[in-house]
Amino acid sequence: MSKRKRRTYTKEQKADAVRLVRTSGATIGTVARDLDIGENSLRQWVAQANIDEGKGPEGAWTTSEKAELRRLKRENKRLTMERDFLKKAAAYFAK
Repeated sequence: MSKRKRRTYTKEQKADAVRLVRTSGATIGTVARDLDIGENSLRQWVAQANIDEGKGPEGAWTTSEKAELRRLKRENKRLTMERDFLKKAAAYFAK
């Protein structure tokens, strides 16, 4: 069995699909089938668009907040690795 490749969509494609759901009056399922997009994917895009516009549940993270968190986690990991390396180097040269 071959593994199915996961499709990726641009921000513009996602925004267009969300706009179509909102303006057409069609259900998410109908729009998803018409655009050959997974229904759950489209449902998540619509929900995230609502959050980004301030219409989501209280405390939900916007797309920009999620991106900032990912960036900070990467930076934290890099700095931790640098610190650990410097600790090992200091211990080596202290001998």
